[in-house]
Amino acid sequence: MWEWSVFLATTGAVTVGCLLPARWLPPLPNDKLMHFLAYAALTVLAARIAPRWGQQQYWLGGLLVGGWLIEVAQNRVPGRAFSWPDLAANAAGIATAAAGAAMLHYSS
Repeated sequence: MWEWSVFLATTGAVTVGCLLPARWLPPLPNDKLMHFLAYAALTVLAARIAPRWGQQQYWLGGLLVGGWLIEVAQNRVPGRAFSWPDLAANAAGIATAAAGAAMLHYSS
């Protein structure tokens, strides 16, 4: 399934981007929007990989825990730190995409 490849590549890109030292990054237009969109995209891919709601709950929890672990790891990266607003943006992206996927699933 192509979804697995895209999911793994996106997860890797998000992880690397979040764990690079701040001085290595270009100026970001809106950090919270980028967190929201990244985790929304991962959620859409997870919903395609695990189409049943019971399975998706594990994926959604895993994405949230993964985002939290990345935030914790940022404390060890120069110029980066744990950010509750980043974690909130991740959660909002997950919740919004999951709600959208559920509405599309149940409307068809």
